[in-house]
Amino acid sequence: MDAKTLSLPKLNQLKPTLESTALKLMEEAGELAQVIGKYRGLSGEQVHLDEKTIVNQIAKELLDVAQTAVTMMFVMEEQFGLNIETLLQEHWQKMEDKGYLMR
Repeated sequence: MDAKTLSLPKLNQLKPTLESTALKLMEEAGELAQVIGKYRGLSGEQVHLDEKTIVNQIAKELLDVAQTAVTMMFVMEEQFGLNIETLLQEHWQKMEDKGYLMR
């Protein structure tokens, strides 16, 4: 199985805290859920967009969620001295142990 990785940048010009980033993560996750619900007709609205446009919008919201989660990891690294590289290795091992990933 080929594993793909996604790399997102550490943002600059920001001074996020653990709390502000957690709130932003919840906001972005809410926006993702809203987009999925809207485009699946869960709000009762009739949406007249092609599937490619819908999927693209969902992907954009998902990237906002991912970027905010990555930002929160950087905040934890800076504020609490976490070693992200060690945590990533442990995460990959957990995924492998569960059978989700083969190296």
